[in-house]
Amino acid sequence: MASAPTSKYNSHSLENESIKRTSRDGVNRDLSETVPRLPGETRITDKEVIYICPFNGPIKGRVYITNYRLYLRSLETDSALILDVPLGVISRIEKMGGATSRGENSYGLDITCKDMRNLRFALKQEGHSRRDMFDILTRYAFPLAHSLPIFAFLNEEKFNVDGWTVYNPVEEYRRQGLPNHHWRITFINKCYELCDTYPALLVVPYRASDDDLRRVATFRSRNRIPVLSWIHPENKTVIVRCSQPLVGMSGKRNKDDEKYLDVIRETNRQISKLTIYDARPNVNAVANKATGGGYESDDAYHNAELFFLDIHNIHVMRESLKKVKDIVYPNVEESHWLSSLESTHWLEHIKLVLTGAIQVADKVSSGKSSVLVHCSDGWDRTAQLTSLAMLMLDSFYRSIEGFEILVQKEWISFGHKFASRIGHGDKNHADADRSPIFLQFIDCVWQMSKQFPTAFEFNERFLITILDHLYSCRFGTFLYNCESARERQKVTERTVSLWSLINSNKDKFKNPFYTKEINRVLYPVASMRHLELWVNYYIRWNPRIKQQQPNPVEQRYVELLALRDEYIQRLEELQLAGSAKLAEPSTSPAGPSPMMPHVHTHF
Repeated sequence: MASAPTSKYNSHSLENESIKRTSRDGVNRDLSETVPRLPGETRITDKEVIYICPFNGPIKGRVYITNYRLYLRSLETDSALILDVPLGVISRIEKMGGATSRGENSYGLDITCKDMRNLRFALKQEGHSRRDMFDILTRYAFPLAHSLPIFAFLNEEKFNVDGWTVYNPVEEYRRQGLPNHHWRITFINKCYELCDTYPALLVVPYRASDDDLRRVATFRSRNRIPVLSWIHPENKTVIVRCSQPLVGMSGKRNKDDEKYLDVIRETNRQISKLTIYDARPNVNAVANKATGGGYESDDAYHNAELFFLDIHNIHVMRESLKKVKDIVYPNVEESHWLSSLESTHWLEHIKLVLTGAIQVADKVSSGKSSVLVHCSDGWDRTAQLTSLAMLMLDSFYRSIEGFEILVQKEWISFGHKFASRIGHGDKNHADADRSPIFLQFIDCVWQMSKQFPTAFEFNERFLITILDHLYSCRFGTFLYNCESARERQKVTERTVSLWSLINSNKDKFKNPFYTKEINRVLYPVASMRHLELWVNYYIRWNPRIKQQQPNPVEQRYVELLALRDEYIQRLEELQLAGSAKLAEPSTSPAGPSPMMPHVHTHF
């Protein structure tokens, strides 16, 4: 089996379930193809199995397992089914049936995936075939439990663009006009001594010394002090992020923290109070006092105004997504669809996250007040709110590279715990730290793109590709919990960036209707009537739910753009030819002078 020099792997559709007729000679043409392999991907084993397809019944096939993927090809003459599943997507592997199982196809493996599907394989009871497959899958799907490297460290793909150069914090802050007279860049955290989950480079008030920052850090959970995320180019109000203050049951105060928040308030010479958005429900924030946390009270922070946004914690979000999976896979119950969807509360949570981000964006856009955002530790709900508000306020983040910078900055560099929330290479599927916080953010972005179809340079495929590789472990982009851990593991030197894949083939991910607009603020409607379940992501594995075909208007528009480019190229060629003729010495002075060809186009 030859290793393919370039990847045939299509992340937009990780599974291709199509039932097709074979050719007249009865040969399944798919069987002649090699199993796709990435550079650095090695075959471990292959085995004959029965795939218990929830949509088309049992299908006999051969499963190939590599150190990166599980690949199944049908062996039946009337089926061309292919499954292509990165092992990083697997959450749990269980044995089904025992030695005494007598039912047909009742003995085998049950595989739970992180991307809204399950896989079931029946195997022969003799010859330890199940044990072998279980051991190999467990070993390579959960490499951390077996002292093996995650596949991203073995991936040898080469792209013509280096995605690791996309985000440079100094350049991004310079784009925002920073540093200025009120805000400075500090390297106090360059060795991650102030806060081990923050990036090395931070933007803080000019009037706050590094010693002030150290004192403030003692009063903020995990030392995550208030630092600047974004500044408004005109009114100079800012979005600042941090973690909860360590107030505790006794109502402790910290004069340095109180003074620091006042300095932030005064940076744009505002006379109104600093607005603090606490992402949590009020009752949760009060309960956090029992574990040493809390919130900014009126009597301690006289010049601040506090609002609770009622967004629930990671555990509530995890249970909500489980309920979504129950109603979309494998079967969609049409008769009770709306009540079933409502019972998951998923869209309700999407609504609350969007509503909170709208409030942050509106407050900053109005110029009335700077905004401080936090939740408990400042790496889950805080990242959702700051990044969505920045997406609404700043059109730069709505471009492909701008969005990549937004994700690198607000999520990856500021310590969203990707390793804990996703569980890369980890077998502990019941870990209470697992939660779909980043998926929820991408869902919110998709909701915005539906309401503003011309505002985003990227398309739906771009968002789905990001989510697929959030789990796949093919790239180093989402590995580990924070920047300091990535530096220790030399992730940028030893792995490939997801942005390399995307930016080397941008046309696949472009929205043809994109219209670049500067300084347009987007305010999505966050009412339940305007939000919808993202069918092309959550229900994409079900062949009976007709996938939304490309919009015919969009298709025609793409064709017209290609035609326009063709005409422009032809025009340039004719102009060059005409220029060359004009430059030639005239052999017949009495003859008419050469004329520039006149080209008519529809554009």
